[in-house]
Amino acid sequence: MNTKHIALISSELGISARQAENTMNLLAEGSTVPFISRYRKEVTGSLDEVQIGRIEDLQKRYKEVDDRREFIIKTITEQEKMTPELLAKIEASWVLAELEDIYLPYKPKRKTRATTAIEKGLEPLAKLIFEQQESAPDAAAASFVNDKVASSEEALKGARDIIAEWINENAELRDKLRKLFTNTAVLTSKVVEGKEEEGNKYKDYFDFKEDLHAIPSHRVLAILRAETEGFLFGTITPEEEDALGIINKQFVTGSNASSEQVTKAGTDAYKRLLRPSLENEFRTTAKERADAEAIEVFAENLRQLLLAAPLGPKAVIAIDPGYRTGCKVVALDNQGNMLDNDVIFPLEKNYKRDDAEALLKKWAQKYNISAIAVGNGTAGRETEEFAKKIDFGQKINVFMVNESGASVYSASEVAREEFPDHDVTVRGAVSIGRRLIDPLAELVKIDPKSIGVGQYQHDVNQSQLKQSLDRIVVSCVNMVGVNLNTASKHLLAYISGLGPSLAENIVKYRKENGAFSNRMQLKKVHRLGEKAFEQCAGFLRIENGDNPLDNSAVHPERYALVEEMAGKQHCTIQELMAKEEVRKKINPKEYVNEEVGLLTLEDILKELDKPSRDPRDEISIFEYADGIHKMEDVKPGMVLPGVVTNITAFGAFVDIGVKQDGLVHISHLSNKFINNPNEAVKLNQKVTVTVLEVDVPRKRISLSMKDNEAPGHSNAAPRNRDRKDKPAKAAPAPLNDFQAKLLALKKKFD
Repeated sequence: MNTKHIALISSELGISARQAENTMNLLAEGSTVPFISRYRKEVTGSLDEVQIGRIEDLQKRYKEVDDRREFIIKTITEQEKMTPELLAKIEASWVLAELEDIYLPYKPKRKTRATTAIEKGLEPLAKLIFEQQESAPDAAAASFVNDKVASSEEALKGARDIIAEWINENAELRDKLRKLFTNTAVLTSKVVEGKEEEGNKYKDYFDFKEDLHAIPSHRVLAILRAETEGFLFGTITPEEEDALGIINKQFVTGSNASSEQVTKAGTDAYKRLLRPSLENEFRTTAKERADAEAIEVFAENLRQLLLAAPLGPKAVIAIDPGYRTGCKVVALDNQGNMLDNDVIFPLEKNYKRDDAEALLKKWAQKYNISAIAVGNGTAGRETEEFAKKIDFGQKINVFMVNESGASVYSASEVAREEFPDHDVTVRGAVSIGRRLIDPLAELVKIDPKSIGVGQYQHDVNQSQLKQSLDRIVVSCVNMVGVNLNTASKHLLAYISGLGPSLAENIVKYRKENGAFSNRMQLKKVHRLGEKAFEQCAGFLRIENGDNPLDNSAVHPERYALVEEMAGKQHCTIQELMAKEEVRKKINPKEYVNEEVGLLTLEDILKELDKPSRDPRDEISIFEYADGIHKMEDVKPGMVLPGVVTNITAFGAFVDIGVKQDGLVHISHLSNKFINNPNEAVKLNQKVTVTVLEVDVPRKRISLSMKDNEAPGHSNAAPRNRDRKDKPAKAAPAPLNDFQAKLLALKKKFD
């Protein structure tokens, strides 16, 4: 264990060295982030998943710095240029940019103007001029004219090239200029001549400038994307005068003709070498920062989407709407298995509409259907209204389900494996229904980038995006826990300590031996050893198993402790879990020992209080405004209900039922100032919005949530998980002129 890494990580994260070291040891032993954060709180000092993930990332970063440092030391040593002072400087640096600056003078070079000048024998002249004692450099240059150097001016030019490279390779100067860029660099973008019309969507950036340190990530990514597409060109630079002033102050030490040559060399060094190099460095840094912010936005959206409220294990009918080819409809049992499928035409005003209603009624009775899921794509609103008007003879709720990514799933290898005898349309309908039953279990089968909740997700670093999103999926799956006897191999693969191979072995074991009756049977699964069991057992649930604790988040390593608690209270474990008055008699301090502290004991008691409790919200009914189906129906001033479908750094997108989501800019999300849209809204939150502007040709709707935040209003703070929400009611749409006149006439005659 690298003690320097421990010190650096504890300092950067503001945690103790002991916390950092213990967590690093657990990670080195193969423990996963969910396991460490849930079951090793005493060891880490209660670090959460985000902190543990940061420790993991920082370890990798410092390992990369160590590897680069080792290479640099080896290279300089082989050149026989290493000194004790240089070695100390290299070993003291933990920033890659600083290390590269130190290494730059020793880095093997390709042929440059400076190396060419040195080959011509002009290095002594460069040294003479650089010392700035020679008052007549022209005369000195004349002695260097030979068959390789045609004139004094060529000699002076070659000397300036050498001096420019010395200036460029000066680590102290690069540090000063880097600080100048950090504090004052401006990102400027201009439209490429002749591309104004074709690149009109980037019109806001045709003549744009903003301080680099203040520019939001989405603007950086937009400009970089427009550059890639050939519509803009951008620069990142501070004021040139300021940069040249820093160079001259450091290197121009006199006021003679040699000093003038050094000044010229400094200007050349900045324009030709330093500025391009630092601009590329800061462009990369800006991109990395923008990527990190965009990935963070995407990850938070994904977390909220995966933890969306489930309907639960109930039989449903799922409808994938369509006009010309009809609606694909499937019936699913309470585990999402397909029972039936067909095609209906509920939007045709003839006998086919009656046939569609008859089929849905038949299925509702035959399969004991509890709800209907309707995809929110083309014809979704009309299909939803059709289903809501059917009299099933019982209460069957109709839910509009976000179908983003369903087509990706339906064409995937996963879907082909599940439904080899059905086409993509049937698979898509199944996915819509399963999303209603358990969105987490279904969405883990889809590449997160295809779910439609990101911001510039195709522009950011793809490996970092995948790592971040995979971490979010793992976190959500383990936080909720999965049913060991019903979970798919795709869901099991995200459980701590498993992965695709062991997940497949678990499913195979189930098929060959029947359902698991206790967690200890996991050890019989092929290749599932003690370490994997330790990591996964607490996140796997068994309903109605041999031990009631198997359906809780209590880890098997603590079963004996719970049995001891029950024994002291003279009751069974079932009674301990069922009777609050018995649990209240337990003093957790009595059970503290070297392995178990109060943090773990408190977690155990909470779990006994609400075993296997789903941390997700309860599902609620939502209705769009009547009569609002397309953009042309939406008018400024309307107050409409909507659902938050995507959150970005600049605002939130809200579905108001017209197929084109509207944007609530961050400045219109709240009556108070906010820095982050997540302070005001959450994904899938039901909100009320006021229409500000509708641009049908550009397919843009501007919305506001200001002045819609009264207590009890749907735009108030997100609901408490423990409170069951009432169905969100739709606000009526404003009357048009004809409706108003009709109402006035009615009142007159009444």
